[in-house]
Amino acid sequence: MSRYRHSLPQLGERLFLTDGGLETTLVFHDGLELPEFAAFPLLRREDGEQILVRYFRGFAGIARRHGAGLILESATWRASADWGARLGYTPEALVRANRRAVDLLIPIRDEFDAPETPVVISGCLGPRGDGYVPSMQMSADEAERYHQPQARALVDAGVDMLCAMTLNTIDEAIGITRTAVRLSVPVAISFTVEVNARLATGETLRHAIEAVDDATAQVPAYYMINCAHPSHFRPALEDGGPWTSRIRGIRANASRKSHAELNESTELDPGKPLELAEDYASLIERWPQITVLGGCCGTDERHVECIADRCAPLFAARPNS
Repeated sequence: MSRYRHSLPQLGERLFLTDGGLETTLVFHDGLELPEFAAFPLLRREDGEQILVRYFRGFAGIARRHGAGLILESATWRASADWGARLGYTPEALVRANRRAVDLLIPIRDEFDAPETPVVISGCLGPRGDGYVPSMQMSADEAERYHQPQARALVDAGVDMLCAMTLNTIDEAIGITRTAVRLSVPVAISFTVEVNARLATGETLRHAIEAVDDATAQVPAYYMINCAHPSHFRPALEDGGPWTSRIRGIRANASRKSHAELNESTELDPGKPLELAEDYASLIERWPQITVLGGCCGTDERHVECIADRCAPLFAARPNS
């Protein structure tokens, strides 16, 4: 059952952590094969649930040690219809997989949730197409119809919110937001950008956020940026404007490489965890409304631990903390 759906605690001023790069950790650190770069098929393996539980518990421990809130993001980034079909899932089996991915997080939430360290369960949605290439462009209406079955399965399983990650088109973000409205659940929208701080379709981050807000009467609870290094998106934020206040979460890549370079890489680029943590500290000092911090491709517990070490004291020093 949802605990925070009507009042997301990360909309306050305390620090919230997320996990890191789930898929890159499983592939490069755990040596697992992930067809279509999808983590949810692990739920079919005898040891798959244990692998995912161990992964998420590691980040829960980091949050507890630092007195931070935690957002547990379901391993369902690619558990939508097209990706599921490629992996041999029927629509019914896909619904069961989405629900099971949430069920897996509930005992972790129950163990670690406390007034001082609230734990939010988020149902993760990914783009219909490639997260790096806008190959599947839909109208907002088409996106709403496409994402609704997965979103409904996640909501029925008891998530507190939905989060659409690694989006690169405005209409898909609008469609997902409309789906959240239909299901009466909060939603966060997370865009990814290229090294020029623009979406792969060429729009600025400012235009993307303002367009979604205009089309949906500012329904998204907040926006995030993921799957890009801070050096790629900070220039866009420096332009300033009211739209930047809508960004409350960062899940950056450890690597400074472009998406094209990452697609061609056969080895993991873990970047420099301490350097990434300094980048995060600089971001939240400049934009203090950013409260949700985690990682994306190439990041793992080391990176999130460094981010927490560096940033938790900044939150603790705030007057209202």
